[in-house]
Amino acid sequence: MTYFRELPSILYQSPLSTRSSSDEYVEVKNLFRRVKLRDDLKGSVTYLTNYYVRDGFRPDQVAEDLYGNSNLDWVVLHTAGIVNVRDEWPLTSKEIYDYSSNKYGNDLNQIRYYVTTEVKDSTGKVYLPKGKVVDLDFTIPDPTSSTATLNPVGGVTNYEHESNLNEDKRNITVLRPAYLELFLSDVRRIMTYSKSSQFVNNRVVRTENTRNTDPN
Repeated sequence: MTYFRELPSILYQSPLSTRSSSDEYVEVKNLFRRVKLRDDLKGSVTYLTNYYVRDGFRPDQVAEDLYGNSNLDWVVLHTAGIVNVRDEWPLTSKEIYDYSSNKYGNDLNQIRYYVTTEVKDSTGKVYLPKGKVVDLDFTIPDPTSSTATLNPVGGVTNYEHESNLNEDKRNITVLRPAYLELFLSDVRRIMTYSKSSQFVNNRVVRTENTRNTDPN
């Protein structure tokens, strides 16, 4: 079930000057019909689950892994909320390195900002979590000493920054395989036309182009 195959069609009155009559129509896919995730599925831990995209995995490979059908890549993208694959899908390790190298050049390994490193107290409890953006001279009291202070700071380079952003993209939300048929049934319902004056069948409607004139 590829996405565009499931789109219903519209018969448009042919705009070509070479058409034989005003009854000549051209069939096109109705791109205005959009799949919408049911409200009761959105944010539901019952229907949706987290998925980690492995390095080099494409949407079709994720679909094959989850649903046994690479043609359902559009289901993966839809439930993950991804519209622009080029910008929103994670790059491979090589691609993110090449991208960062081209973007920063000689400044690739220059420090971009500083973050905290994890600090624990004498009982092993986390006293300061890692990853908080701070200044280079940030200090805290040493939780294991009454007199000492610590400077638990580490630098993040431009390359590490881009890698971290790319890594975040690897965590996506997907539809649980058990609810795939329910989702596809909804899609088929959305893609079906109701009877109207333009109705041809439940997959096709006809519309007139009022700007056309009969060439005969």
